[in-house]
Amino acid sequence: MTAQELLDTLSSRFGSAILESKLDVNQPWIKIDGNRAREICLFLRNEPSTRFDYLMCLSGVDYNDGTLGVVYHCSSMEHKHKIVLKAICSKDNPHCQSVSAVWGTANWHEREAFDMFGIIFDGHPDLRRILLPDDWEGHPLRKDYKVQEFYRGIRVPY
Repeated sequence: MTAQELLDTLSSRFGSAILESKLDVNQPWIKIDGNRAREICLFLRNEPSTRFDYLMCLSGVDYNDGTLGVVYHCSSMEHKHKIVLKAICSKDNPHCQSVSAVWGTANWHEREAFDMFGIIFDGHPDLRRILLPDDWEGHPLRKDYKVQEFYRGIRVPY
């Protein structure tokens, strides 16, 4: 299935949840509504013509324009095709649906994006910090992050 065929399939099924796309690049991508991420990813995994059964990577992104993103690199072992999905949420209300029920590997990736960017994955079974202490202030990979001068009385070097 080509990226254009995939876009057409998603657009006809999910309509306004498909926000934007760029297909004439090395890694074609489709921007989706983060509030419908689980539904869209479940369809992509279960649909016989797509069968995206492998989540290669899930990353958080701060676009530095008031929005955060979640980038999913998906692959089909059966059909040998790939696509990149981008889900967008605002920094003021950083919610996106969890896809850990779709692909188990998303569990820790979503925890890392939560820890580093503050993206809240609705429906995640165990959303808590994974790299930093529970009482750490802020999310270090956000563009507007200010490093704490001290943590528990110890100077934080940077």
